[in-house]
Amino acid sequence: MRIVLDYNNMLAPRLGGRGIDPAALEGMAERFREAHADTQRRRESGEMGFFSLTQEDDTLASIEAFAEGAGQAFSDFVVLGIGGSALGMIALRSALLKPSWNELSDEERDFFPRIHVLDNVDPATIGPFLDRLELGRTLFNVVSKSGGTAETMSQYLIVRQRLQEKLGDGYRRHLLFTTDPEKGVLRQLAKQEDIASLPIPPSVGGRFSVLSAVGLLPAAMVGIDVRELLAGAREMAERCDTDDLRSNPAGLFAVLQYLADTEADAPIHVMMPYSDRLRDVADWFRQLWAESLGKQSTRGGEEVFAGPTPVKSLGATDQHSQVQLYIEGPFDKTITFLAEAEREIDVEIPSVYPELGELGYLGGQTLGGLLRTEMLATEAALARRGRMNMMLELPRVDARSLGGVFMLFQIATVYAGHLYGVDPLDQPGVELGKQLTYGIMGRAGFETQRAEWEGRAPKRDDWTSR
Repeated sequence: MRIVLDYNNMLAPRLGGRGIDPAALEGMAERFREAHADTQRRRESGEMGFFSLTQEDDTLASIEAFAEGAGQAFSDFVVLGIGGSALGMIALRSALLKPSWNELSDEERDFFPRIHVLDNVDPATIGPFLDRLELGRTLFNVVSKSGGTAETMSQYLIVRQRLQEKLGDGYRRHLLFTTDPEKGVLRQLAKQEDIASLPIPPSVGGRFSVLSAVGLLPAAMVGIDVRELLAGAREMAERCDTDDLRSNPAGLFAVLQYLADTEADAPIHVMMPYSDRLRDVADWFRQLWAESLGKQSTRGGEEVFAGPTPVKSLGATDQHSQVQLYIEGPFDKTITFLAEAEREIDVEIPSVYPELGELGYLGGQTLGGLLRTEMLATEAALARRGRMNMMLELPRVDARSLGGVFMLFQIATVYAGHLYGVDPLDQPGVELGKQLTYGIMGRAGFETQRAEWEGRAPKRDDWTSR
């Protein structure tokens, strides 16, 4: 079995005339060939390094050697990162580790460490968390390609101080940097202080980095089969290595979502897993889709203010909070169901009240069967009301399938970037925010920025509720 994309419910004949005209989809065949050719050119030029991550044998060997050697000395593994430096590993953790992993005993975890991802800088979280860690048995993985990410480097400085106070010169053994191989502050510190490090290829941006050392090292540390993860990604890349739109699942996903946005007035793209294990894949996808496609200007410099809005949802939970809107609200959304064909674990519902119709029908069923039935019912309800939806189904939630899903969405994103005419690899809006943070946190920068804002902003009393 392999990953299947069912897009019938995106097309007008299944939706009572709404949705995408099949002729429009067929009409995109030539534009998709151009998108595929452009992607191939940029891939061959070295711009799209995520394609090559499945062939990084030296880095993979280093990761496995560390995880199976020195890494075994630690009971806790902490990732310091944000955005693309964290979301991929969070998705891997949720999908491939046992539930409540950190609460399991050493034996139940097969003596792999507990894993924590600190992806924010709220002191109410960071302080108490560090207070209860046993620093002498903890490894901190600092993940920042540039080494200049304010949130991650703030965390690092705090952790470094605590380690030095507790362990003296031995603090170095409790740090590992994942960063650019040649430049940046973290690379400089790794050399100066003799701290272990792993490279992020220069041509791999943060949101495309889950299959690099960014995701693979933490995954290997907790026993996830990283070779299977890369094998699934490699299979998907090969499957998408065609300019025939109908044969390319990443191409179909990109083109359908693009047409939904630009031709069917549906700029909101909902990713809705019907699996707790896949819920954080939706969060990872949300960054990938938003940060890659939300752009003010095209690659040629023309202002377009382009980009669909990705939304995450969860079945069946959000049937009771969001689905009413999806079924009867504005026709401005597509819904992509993320499903698993085979469940590793299921739970039978006992037949306790067979005489009560409201409960009797549940007896003898399973929770997995109920969840799948609710997904199919929601799919049918959406279609009946003319709402575009499609289903991406994994044969099972395992490392190989997850690697395939990561690669599919990454390739779809660069195709979509071409269709919108924007560069899916940059993030100038994010960089602007970083620059302003840097300027304001500096004393002179703070005074300059405050004066500028006070000169053009309304007085606080004009807009603050008291």
